[in-house]
Amino acid sequence: MKKAAAVGLAAVLSLAVAGCGSSGGGSDKSAVTLWMYPVIGDQAKSQAFWSKVEKDFEAANLAIDVTIDLQPWEGRQEKVTTALVSKKGFDLVVLGPDQIPQYAQQGTIEPVDDIVTPDKASYLPNSLSALTIDGKLYGVPIYQTITAPIYNKKAFADAGVDEVPETLDELKEAAPKLAAKKVAILDYPGKPEVTLNQSFYPILWANGGTVFAADGKSVVFNGPEGVASLQLLLDLKAAGGLPPNAASKGNDIEGGTLAAGETAMYHAATAGQVDQLATAIGAENVGIGVPLEGTKRVAFGIPGGLMLAKHSEHKDAAKKFAAYLASPEVSAALAKESGFFPARTDVTVPDQTEASKEFAKSLQYAFPGDTHPKARQVMGVLAPHIQAALLGKEDAKTALDAAAQEANQLLGSGG
Repeated sequence: MKKAAAVGLAAVLSLAVAGCGSSGGGSDKSAVTLWMYPVIGDQAKSQAFWSKVEKDFEAANLAIDVTIDLQPWEGRQEKVTTALVSKKGFDLVVLGPDQIPQYAQQGTIEPVDDIVTPDKASYLPNSLSALTIDGKLYGVPIYQTITAPIYNKKAFADAGVDEVPETLDELKEAAPKLAAKKVAILDYPGKPEVTLNQSFYPILWANGGTVFAADGKSVVFNGPEGVASLQLLLDLKAAGGLPPNAASKGNDIEGGTLAAGETAMYHAATAGQVDQLATAIGAENVGIGVPLEGTKRVAFGIPGGLMLAKHSEHKDAAKKFAAYLASPEVSAALAKESGFFPARTDVTVPDQTEASKEFAKSLQYAFPGDTHPKARQVMGVLAPHIQAALLGKEDAKTALDAAAQEANQLLGSGG
């Protein structure tokens, strides 16, 4: 049995396994390699957890030899792409919905509907749909993330706002009241390096907008919904509802304006950021809301899905291991250790905190973002134009039209 390895030793082992195509050499056992990422932030806890997963699975499946190779987030996309193209490195890998389209298009990963089918009714529908391309499931969900608004209760109370905004209209209406107390209502992170999934897109989605046209051949974020969404930010800025450095600030809580009491709400926070805010302003002052509503409520949240490499030489064994990782028992344990949420409805997380339970209320609104092979590149084109608008260099329509022109050139380039 190969132990779950830390990065470094794991890389050496994975190369050795890759050299024999994950076949296990002369062994009669079926060898399965999983590339796992730091979904459990504490390294020691991560190694202990995945070592136990290996041991428990192998004890019940003596003909299968599992290696869980603990990989870093850094360079994930490039390494996974190289492994799939070279047909070496892993049988299973954990990826997000935004990475599926390109690999499905390349034909380097296989559908995994048969793994989920026996328990399909027990999975969160949003988790399955997020990992589905052209009617085929390409990932077995083993966890689900979610974002939700977090806010400073005292800031709202001091401004005389009795009901914390739950809609975009209420957000705009309350902004001047907080501004009068020298507090910006929205802790908007306009730094281009911050994913738009946790800044502009949730507002766009709430207004009924989308990034790509239905056929994926062009962008439509410069339509009426997009212009209204960016204009909302500009209106908030004009009313003192955004921090002065909104165009360049990140979404870090610790050391940021929300922790300093200079802003009142972050609309797309993660559950882990609650503790950071509580440390800064006191747990009694931290509130957790539901996604801000425009024409609908939408919360950015993605499942972590187990992808099966087409080149795997032991697909049946890999599928058996994937099913085990997605089981209620392992899902519950992983949720407890990682702070993420199960992708199943038949799982009870041990010792779940009250804050985690509040975040779980937003799971029904989970949306993985607009999946497209060039989704990340389009973000890179759009973000600087949003920043330019926040800096007063472009109006909402001009900014989005300019970004759309660049993005459509990118989509048509084939590169």
